[in-house]
Amino acid sequence: MAGTDAPPTRGAVDLHVHTNASDGEYSPADVVQQALRMGLSTVAITDHDTVGGVGEALAAASGTSLEVIPGVEISTDVRETEVHILGYFIAVTDANLHHQLQLFKDSRSVRARQIVARLSRLGLSLDFRRVQEMANGGSVGRPHIAGAMVERGYVSSIREAFDRYIGQNRPAYVPRHKIHPAQAIAIIRAAGGVPVLAHPRLLTTRVRYLAANGLAGLEAYYTGYGQEETSSLLSLAQQHQLLATGGSDFHGEHVKPESLLGGVDMPLEVVAALRAYHEKIVSS
Repeated sequence: MAGTDAPPTRGAVDLHVHTNASDGEYSPADVVQQALRMGLSTVAITDHDTVGGVGEALAAASGTSLEVIPGVEISTDVRETEVHILGYFIAVTDANLHHQLQLFKDSRSVRARQIVARLSRLGLSLDFRRVQEMANGGSVGRPHIAGAMVERGYVSSIREAFDRYIGQNRPAYVPRHKIHPAQAIAIIRAAGGVPVLAHPRLLTTRVRYLAANGLAGLEAYYTGYGQEETSSLLSLAQQHQLLATGGSDFHGEHVKPESLLGGVDMPLEVVAALRAYHEKIVSS
């Protein structure tokens, strides 16, 4: 559990939250406790390519004032650019969703082993079993490798591990399994979820195409977005009849220190609009 109370929140809702089921620092139960201490009303657990943390978060929030929305963040690529699609109110027991996410998990494990092998050739030997332990039974990702590198003293921080060795175009980088964003949108919708384009500031030219392929919303409120950027994204969402959502992209202060839990202001009506859209999907 977190050793200290989280910093004061700026928003009551956070719809982009990661746990150690993927590449976050804290367990789902710990995240729920932080959100409760901060007085948040709603969080969405949106781990990368897994729903493994949703059940624990729902159980931890049961009987409390906190609403936990089951979610996921699916990683996709187009023309060498990463596009992340968030899914909200997904049916975590959906068989097709589980099949697709298992494929992602398997490919992540293969990729992680390849990265560890490249690091070894660079003289930075790691025990892959320790990397798996850091993933806590979840999907193994680069942050877990980075954490093992910090533990061995090869680097002083997770950020340094990415910047020097395992980030894109660095010597130990290995490309990941790729799917198209339209496929991710279809997977989320088939599981009764609401697909939303994450951190879309640099992806605005792709919104028209994605909207035509079932995208439901844009993450207009996001860590680091100024008023002008948010206003532009709100206008873009309105232009394409998309929902406007938001979140911090919280991973934990040692993984992504600039992204604070509840650190993004947004209207509370965002949750009601998401829920209404979800109900429309499942009833159609």
